Amino acid sequence: MPAAIKPQALTPDARVRVVATASPAEDERLRAGVGELRRLGYQVEESAGLRAAAGYFAGEETLRRNELVAALADPNCRAVVASRGGYGSSYLLDNLDAALPSAPKILIGHSDVTCLQAYLWQKRGWVTFYGPMVAAGFDKGENAVGGYDAESLRLALTETRQGWTLDLRGESLSPGEAEGTLLGGCLTLLRSTIGTPWELDTRGAILLVEDIALKPYQMDRALMHLKQAGKLDGVKGIILGEFPDWGQESGQSVPPREVAQRVLAPLGIPIVWGAAVGHTPRPMLTVPLGMRCRLRAAGSGALEFLEPAVISAKGRASP
Repeated sequence: MPAAIKPQALTPDARVRVVATASPAEDERLRAGVGELRRLGYQVEESAGLRAAAGYFAGEETLRRNELVAALADPNCRAVVASRGGYGSSYLLDNLDAALPSAPKILIGHSDVTCLQAYLWQKRGWVTFYGPMVAAGFDKGENAVGGYDAESLRLALTETRQGWTLDLRGESLSPGEAEGTLLGGCLTLLRSTIGTPWELDTRGAILLVEDIALKPYQMDRALMHLKQAGKLDGVKGIILGEFPDWGQESGQSVPPREVAQRVLAPLGIPIVWGAAVGHTPRPMLTVPLGMRCRLRAAGSGALEFLEPAVISAKGRASP
């Protein structure tokens, strides 16, 4: 595992920039999400590409890439928040490393943003945050259906003194306890890193895996791909999301939980099913990727972060 490089904490009145790395978002949801960030006290800047839709992309590749790089490099910007997922973040990764600044800043998102988060971990060792996006979480509000969990967001982005423990709000699929580095994200995007220069190295990881609208056989195929590609070798524990909207077909009505049980339980490691992460109808938890943690697969599941995920503005943890 590379050494984790942490961004500075998000402070009151901090400037944050909203960028579109993938698909366009509905204007109403963008306005609602930006409004929520402003209600939280942040100074929000909207990148021009948010409303420059080009087919199923939120603007042309060059525009999206330039705006991402500009946001990450802007010394006055403390956090970069993705507008939504969909598809398109992978277009921004070729030769991205040379354009990145030396110091990280908070990057928060989920779904298609997974490939960007994997890239920043593998290439730079940057801690990023798997959590709500402007038009996919923030737009619905704090602690609301389809919204975000306010306490986990606060702890992940502002706590500089100590670690903390999250109730994953799931259930134990395979009991036990393990320590490792939290990595992962959306299953479809995790698969897409295989064979690339930023292929996610999962050895020693607590692996987070979630997705939406996968038919049972598609979920099965994706998990088997990870297994046969060696991506489950050396994994210390697994956190699974809810896999909503999985659908049913004649002769294929196998719930996602059963698919996960059959493919993953033989690994003999702690596994939590149904955590409120990523694509979830419940208030979405925010979790820092790249941080050392302890997974407890018992009851509803708990994830203990062993140290803060962000540093103070002076570049060190607060006393």
